[in-house]
Amino acid sequence: MKLMYRLMLTFFTIIIILLVILSISFMQVTNNTLYHNTWNQLKSYSDSLVQDSIRYDPTNRSFEGFATDSLQTNANLLIRQHVHFAMYDTTHKQIYASNGFTPTISNEQWRKLKDGQVLCTKVTMAKVDHQVANTTTPQMTEVLKPYFYKGKLVAVVSIATLISTIKENMHQIVLNLLVAFVIAALLTLAVSYFLARSITQRIQRLQKATHEVAQGNYNVQVATAGKDEVTDLAQSFNTMTQSLAASQREIQRQEERRRQFMADAAHEMRTPLTTINGILEGLEYDVIPEEDKQHSIHLMQNETRRLIRLVNDNLDYEKIRTNQISMERKVFDAAAVLSNLCEQLNKKAQAQGDRIALDVTPALRVYADYDRFVQIMFNITQNAIQFTENGLITIQGRAVADGSQFKVSDNGIGMTKDQLANIWERYYKADRSRMNTKYGESGLGLAIVHQLVLLHGGRVTVESKYGEGTTFTIFFPDREHAPHTAGKTDTN
Repeated sequence: MKLMYRLMLTFFTIIIILLVILSISFMQVTNNTLYHNTWNQLKSYSDSLVQDSIRYDPTNRSFEGFATDSLQTNANLLIRQHVHFAMYDTTHKQIYASNGFTPTISNEQWRKLKDGQVLCTKVTMAKVDHQVANTTTPQMTEVLKPYFYKGKLVAVVSIATLISTIKENMHQIVLNLLVAFVIAALLTLAVSYFLARSITQRIQRLQKATHEVAQGNYNVQVATAGKDEVTDLAQSFNTMTQSLAASQREIQRQEERRRQFMADAAHEMRTPLTTINGILEGLEYDVIPEEDKQHSIHLMQNETRRLIRLVNDNLDYEKIRTNQISMERKVFDAAAVLSNLCEQLNKKAQAQGDRIALDVTPALRVYADYDRFVQIMFNITQNAIQFTENGLITIQGRAVADGSQFKVSDNGIGMTKDQLANIWERYYKADRSRMNTKYGESGLGLAIVHQLVLLHGGRVTVESKYGEGTTFTIFFPDREHAPHTAGKTDTN
């Protein structure tokens, strides 16, 4: 069954059930109301009977009895309204009965009547003259009411009317209710159809949009008017398509970077491979002079290391990106590490005409993986050396709230806003004219730095002004604020 018909059936069933419950409740309330109105009317008739027929002694105002002629007159009037009554004295003796009305009063009822209770019954089988009621045992509703004079019971009136009158009224009400029920059911069916259609139309729009996405169109959007679950679904769908579109653009961008990297890598590898191949051929055919052989071997070693760096950078990045590395974080002296780092990179800096200045708080404690910390600071400092000539590179380290912070600043060529937006991207090179230098051939150094800092739960930011220099700021959280994720171990 289609969703639309299921929704229609659901709406229709719920509303019909509510209508049935309301109808049954209404009939019960109406039936009770008809009986209570009848009982109140019978009580009123009973009071009129007693007031019209009671007789008192004029001298001392004592109770003498009831006038039969007055009771007969009232009986003739009430018979036209199908009302019958009988009157009893305190000895349970019947004083008067209209039209042969002879109800039976039990001892339990007499006890309640003597206590002043008024008794109302919905159905009683009371004997009535068959010439009046056309039956010897008609169904009637009865009221038994006691009357007291000066605190003493003087009479009990049993007054009743045929229940058929109430049933006729109830029958007419039920007929009217059935007509209303049929009309309401038809209206319910129509309303259910439009409600179900409004919902399914929106779902059909989502279905159509989903088909578009399946065909590769990630720019499709659906209307999000309203504040219900379907609207939430539509908003989630729009968010999904936006993410898919962004992912598709990112895939295309990365694919373009990959192609560029493969071209760059092929270019980078072709030169050392050609060099190595040429030297090997020279050695094979003994065309290299003996005094140049050592230099040729040294040249092959440099070119081989260059190829190894290209491969290792790619392997390292993939391991870091897929969280396949295990970090052993501990607290150690960053000042000593950075001092050793400066000594290692000082020769490279001098080759560029640069000077490295170290400004680190003595015995600065940092909570990180030792090897990865060295890798991060080495890559950033080496990057500063690569893009600075005859300049100053400053390495700073300070303890800050919740961790430690390091800055690597240079006064080199700097970067534009577009370059800043892409420096963490894989294969990106801010200055392609320097792609053949012996540092940073792959364009993966800063991408690796970014991933490693994130794995530490830290953050890395960069500020740069074109032509004036660049500053990298790296924050490492302390032990209390560092993340503890699967695959990483914390040791002292």
